[in-house]
Amino acid sequence: MKRYLDSNWKDSMRIRVDVNNMMSDAVGARGLSIEEINSLPISGAVAAMHSKREQMKWRELPHNQEEIVAKIEECAKHIQEDFDSFVVLGIGGSALGPIAVHQALSHPKYNELPSFMRKTPKLYVEDNIDPERMEALLDVIDVERTMFNVVTKSGGTSETMSQLLIVTDLLHRELGDDISTNLIATTDKEKGNLVKIAKIENLTTFIVPDGVGGRFSELCPVGLLAAAVCGIDIRELLFGAAYMDEICSNDDVWENPAYILASMQVASMKKGCNIHVMMPYADSLKYISDWYAQLWAESLGKHYDNNGKEIYAGQTPVKALGVTDQHSQVQLYTEGPFDKVITFIGVDQYRTETTIPDGYLDIKDVSFLCGHTQNELIKAEQSATAYAVMKSGHLSNTITLPKVNAFTIGQLLYMFEVMTAFAGELLGLNTFDQPGVEEGKNATYALLGKPGYDQKRMELESAPKAKDEYII
Repeated sequence: MKRYLDSNWKDSMRIRVDVNNMMSDAVGARGLSIEEINSLPISGAVAAMHSKREQMKWRELPHNQEEIVAKIEECAKHIQEDFDSFVVLGIGGSALGPIAVHQALSHPKYNELPSFMRKTPKLYVEDNIDPERMEALLDVIDVERTMFNVVTKSGGTSETMSQLLIVTDLLHRELGDDISTNLIATTDKEKGNLVKIAKIENLTTFIVPDGVGGRFSELCPVGLLAAAVCGIDIRELLFGAAYMDEICSNDDVWENPAYILASMQVASMKKGCNIHVMMPYADSLKYISDWYAQLWAESLGKHYDNNGKEIYAGQTPVKALGVTDQHSQVQLYTEGPFDKVITFIGVDQYRTETTIPDGYLDIKDVSFLCGHTQNELIKAEQSATAYAVMKSGHLSNTITLPKVNAFTIGQLLYMFEVMTAFAGELLGLNTFDQPGVEEGKNATYALLGKPGYDQKRMELESAPKAKDEYII
């Protein structure tokens, strides 16, 4: 029996949320009170989460993908057998999720392992259009032994489509007319240019479900295919998300980890905490911060509320890594402005234990470490940093994973998604659009001469010209 089907094992893997250091009881006057939390429009937000659930199609991903998961697993097995490399062409949610899950659940030096140890293809996620980057990728892969997966729901993402044009040109030159052996499309079922290209090239195609935006798409084929190719148990990942969905069905904000985290972030924003630092104490969780940054910033950074009122809402996400950034950022967090909330992410049991051997016993400032483990050291440093932040009167909370595995990562991703949606309801804004991103896209289209953007091009041409005296 799979371990994630064992209720006792699942409960032992439940992630924990500790908000003590958000409260005035711990940090003093700048902390939150129960009254401040309860004064938020919580009942309306809870009701909205129920009434809008059908619109939030990403909430059903842990439950409704049996058929697609089987197809993904079959495709992944074929790729594992026939290819040396798997390349994701995508940006934003199409890339950040796959990167975060791969970093969390694969070997830390995955691509550097010899093939007999790795046993699955190397993974490259090309999430930028720096021309040097594409050239560098082509230096290290054998195109004929590489499967490319182009991911864009709209089929109109300029960055991704530029990558696709380069790759399809290369594949046609290397393979001839039929490039379907080395290219997969992940996109909308019916709309967009990638669907048309997939039909022209006869590509295997995976569908991004309706109602699943890019930053909420990791638990659909967007992220699941790359994970499966790398040998990650995607069923366990989804079972973890389903487990957290059950936990997050509790309407009591004090019993629902996603709701209480969202409520406390919103209450903190009202007190001037406009920065949210995500600081995991595990290298495996490093890129969870990058994925979360898009989720939080793009969802909540809004000019207008749902009634058209100017609100300029949002909280700037900042990524940090414990203990690395204790030596670069924590000075600011303990003695700087009271404009931040720090979320520490810890791990009860790391996947390995490293003992610090005896040495230099006559140097007491070194020898005190002897006989301890790096596991003890990193946990002590996390606790000490959380204490220092609390002592200085700054706000923080702690999320703890019993272990880093597919089940706990599924929980973590899903909890953050629900947290973000609930925060949007508390703030009274549309969590799922991104008009600011669209403005930049439209300007890019105009600058590159895309048909239909003449008016935007005229707008850009009439913008204030740079003054020479301000160019140094």
